[in-house]
Amino acid sequence: MSFETLNIIEPLLRALHREGYTTPTPIQIQAIPSLLQGKDLVGIAQTGTGKTAAFVLPILQRMTQINKVPYPGSPHVLVLAPTRELAAQIGQSFAAYGRFLHFKHTVIFGGVGQGPQVAALRRGVDILVATPGRLLDLMNQRHVKLTNVEFFVLDEADRMLDMGFITDVRKIVSALPHKRQSLFFSATMSSPVGELARRLLTNPIHVQVAPQATTVEKVEQKVFFVDQVKKDELLVDLLKQEHLKCVLVFTRTKHRANKVAMMLTKNNIRADAIHGNKSQSQRIKALQSFKSGHVPVLVATDIAARGIDIDNISHVINYELPNEPESYVHRIGRTARAGADGTAYSFCAAEERSFLRQIERLTRVNIGVMEHRFHSEHARNAVGSSAKPAPRNNWRPQRRFGERPSQSRHFRRR
Repeated sequence: MSFETLNIIEPLLRALHREGYTTPTPIQIQAIPSLLQGKDLVGIAQTGTGKTAAFVLPILQRMTQINKVPYPGSPHVLVLAPTRELAAQIGQSFAAYGRFLHFKHTVIFGGVGQGPQVAALRRGVDILVATPGRLLDLMNQRHVKLTNVEFFVLDEADRMLDMGFITDVRKIVSALPHKRQSLFFSATMSSPVGELARRLLTNPIHVQVAPQATTVEKVEQKVFFVDQVKKDELLVDLLKQEHLKCVLVFTRTKHRANKVAMMLTKNNIRADAIHGNKSQSQRIKALQSFKSGHVPVLVATDIAARGIDIDNISHVINYELPNEPESYVHRIGRTARAGADGTAYSFCAAEERSFLRQIERLTRVNIGVMEHRFHSEHARNAVGSSAKPAPRNNWRPQRRFGERPSQSRHFRRR
């Protein structure tokens, strides 16, 4: 199937050709025809499936049919994204696919001065891409009115809930006109996400491009059984291999992300960390350095990584396995992008053995075991209480390598 068969108009086809796209992805094939008919939509899709173009293209095409003049601070399209990185990427998509149309768009987010954003709104925009916090601020200051919005997109709804934006989202939605086309995208469909979708949408079509727990087929997955105290040495050994050129390392906590990044730097491996406690300028700098290759290793938490959309990540390393198996799927989906192959390595200590079993059960994949000089049979064969994290009231100073943020204040260096 081609984009022509989806009845995409010529200016958009020309832009797609300029971007090098000729064949639509599964989510685009399923979503675009219904969206061109004006239907609401629930899309279950991860980053990298082409979901952004799946809503940008039909919105731009329907905008040409409406042909309304933009008013200062009163957009016709509103796209909500959880992070500034994702908002910026969506804005770039509107610019790329709409290059031969004449619509104005702008992106607003927190962490930077609002002056240029307010100035862009005053000039009038057709399309507004925003993060919830900054949008509410500008609404309260009366720089933005949503009474003319005809197309509303909520992207990465599950992450919106994870980051605590549900109240902000509801306030924003309450300011939208009742008559509108609404699009709702999420990587997973938990009960809270489903409830939010039911409140926002009217008789939506449902599109799911792959089973919720399906891992990326082109990702080679391997597990390293290793004791917690040997994880740093194993990571350094791996990262000194030449074929690991662009590596995303995952930890469960912000504290651990910082410690791993500092440890790598001390071992002459250029690395940086990205997580929710980093300032916007720090996050931008880290992402730019990682994308350019100046910093080949980026250490991230799950929430921070959801805004990373980089095609050339060769390896994902789970320094710590996630305690929710769905997060593993999101993590390894950061590699093997744009038709490339990718590799996912997972470090599994004894107390993470139950996490690994949950991942293999969810993905229906028996992950291959890698041989290495730090191999731990204790970790590989852990069962019962040894295969689970220790209860909080049993945490002791000697378990520092497995500490959680809430326990970190109980430990002091001597």
